[in-house]
Amino acid sequence: MKTLKMAAAASAVALIVAGCSSDEPATNNAGDVTELTWYMIGTPQPDLNDVMAELNAYTEEEIGVRVNMTQVDWGDYDERMNIITSSGENFDIAFASGGTYTLNAQRGAYLGLNDLLDSHGKEMKEAIDDALLEGASIEGELYGIPANKEIGQQRVFVFNGNLVEKYGFDTSQVSSYEDLEPMLAEIKENEPQITPFPASSTFQPIMPFDYVLGADMPVAFPLTGDTEQAINFLETEEAMAVFNTIRDFYEKGYIPADAASSNDPWPYNVENWFVRVEEYNPYAELLWERDAGYPIVTQPINDPVIKNESVTGSLQVVSATSRHPEKAVEFLNLLNTDPYVRNLVNYGIEGTHYEQVEEGIIRDLPARVENYNMPTYALGNHFILQLFENEPEDKWEAFETFNESAVPSPILGFHFDPSNVRTEIANLSNVASEYLAPIYTGSVDPEEYVPMAIKRMEDAGLEKVMDEVQVQYEEWKEVMEE
Repeated sequence: MKTLKMAAAASAVALIVAGCSSDEPATNNAGDVTELTWYMIGTPQPDLNDVMAELNAYTEEEIGVRVNMTQVDWGDYDERMNIITSSGENFDIAFASGGTYTLNAQRGAYLGLNDLLDSHGKEMKEAIDDALLEGASIEGELYGIPANKEIGQQRVFVFNGNLVEKYGFDTSQVSSYEDLEPMLAEIKENEPQITPFPASSTFQPIMPFDYVLGADMPVAFPLTGDTEQAINFLETEEAMAVFNTIRDFYEKGYIPADAASSNDPWPYNVENWFVRVEEYNPYAELLWERDAGYPIVTQPINDPVIKNESVTGSLQVVSATSRHPEKAVEFLNLLNTDPYVRNLVNYGIEGTHYEQVEEGIIRDLPARVENYNMPTYALGNHFILQLFENEPEDKWEAFETFNESAVPSPILGFHFDPSNVRTEIANLSNVASEYLAPIYTGSVDPEEYVPMAIKRMEDAGLEKVMDEVQVQYEEWKEVMEE
């Protein structure tokens, strides 16, 4: 089956490339300078062209490349890139993430990078954490360059520091939802303007599973115990215990009554909440405090776990239609290893968008906030970024320590191919969209609604999906053990 999948992917690449072939030379402008097309997620920035002109003056001299970046706004990016990849349009580099990365790699839209990494990206390969490269590989082939940043997922309780101090709460002793209850009760009784536990329709409880299709679908592998058997996590005692606790919170008024349907993002700069759950990386509390304008207290719930979604959360891919794959990888190599390039693309032009406070320490100028505010997480190696003046000097050392402490998920590197069960997955998604938000937010009685959800999902084809997941997992495991 593995051979057939790889052959199909190779055929798809061949068809895409053939459909875009032309008699154009490998370089599209005078001399030996190669023009690269780069699609990037994020709100288009007014000063992008100015920064690209500065970048190109450098990259043209260094590697004979000019880069043309096109930004596509957050809500439009996935749809736009789906049209571009499906049509076989020629481009060179693009941002990709998560399931979209996996799906497009499996269908041959992205170029395999193993050989190119060895020939044109050696410095980049050495700089990026091995766990990122391995976890983002699909059946042994890497199809995207991961952003070198935190590699583990860690969930934390985030507390309003003013309320923690006011009531003398000892948050260091909190390790579960149950431990929050006395604090939530006190806030509910004494702070009528505060929501003790804010939640909305996107809230996902903390549970000890790695989700094959995301936490909004029921198929998962346990992180402990029998980690080699796909399960429906809704049937587990661990999940039911969490659902019952959250239901108790809801019934006591700690969670908003409209949580299951609400899209409220609960911004930090509105001080109307007590405790929430967030994904953590080192010193994240300082960022949250800058947004909030008041103290923030964090308490870890679990150790960092390296999951597929954490290693594929931000990648730069090379299109199978690219006419300049070697130059594309050379540019990505520069982006991930050259501090000047990385900081220029991220922060803009020194003196225009930011200024140096001292060596390696910078301060925003108004033009960066207004005209060049780029998504840092999406742009490559974080460890060569300069620090803002209010960031700790040991920030990147703390990230390294955090990464070293992260434990791989049992299914890290297993990327499910949904091709054989697309209809069933679509049916399951419809059921999940109806049941999971009310269950996750405690808006309904889990003892009644979880069995209903399970029955509906079984009728929608859950068993077939789980069987396919298990077959593919065992094939992958066999290959990994060879």
